[in-house]
Amino acid sequence: MHVRVTLIAAARGSSLLAERFDDDRPLDQAGWGEVQRVAHVLVPLAAAELRYCSPTPRSRATGDALGLAPLVQPALRDCDMGRWRGMTLGEAMAREPEAVDAWLADPYSAAHGGEPLAAFVQRVGGWLDTRPADDGGRIVAVAEPAVVRAALVHALKSYPSTYWNLDVRPLSTATLTGRAGRWNLRFDAQSERV
Repeated sequence: MHVRVTLIAAARGSSLLAERFDDDRPLDQAGWGEVQRVAHVLVPLAAAELRYCSPTPRSRATGDALGLAPLVQPALRDCDMGRWRGMTLGEAMAREPEAVDAWLADPYSAAHGGEPLAAFVQRVGGWLDTRPADDGGRIVAVAEPAVVRAALVHALKSYPSTYWNLDVRPLSTATLTGRAGRWNLRFDAQSERV
């Protein structure tokens, strides 16, 4: 049996320039406004049989604002950024330029003392591959944009370094159809969201 997983990138909790690694901040005012502007398009996803979210405050708040009442999934947490947690990329670069360069160049590097990018993609992919098709064919999950990127890399069986070529904007969606080990990226018209 096939399953359909729609991933929704959480609304933002800060401006793009102020984004921090492994950020636990809640939605900011702009994020709330963005959710209100697109809710009419995304609210129909609440009809999915299974509704999940990552454990971050902004993912939970985005899911709640969309009427999903999502179940928190620890496997959908953001990448563990070790000692860079809470820093911006610029701050990490200022403190440890060689470590940042190594992390950006090698998906198996844990230069920050946290989770390598390849392990992050594998963890999120493991969650995706274990979605129960027999409990319902439609699943929706609200997660950090980084988690959505990791899921797409896994689903497309791409190299972990492809992660850096995906731009997932807040409140964007991606739909994957298939089953463990065989996923297809699906693009839907707005009227086919559910």
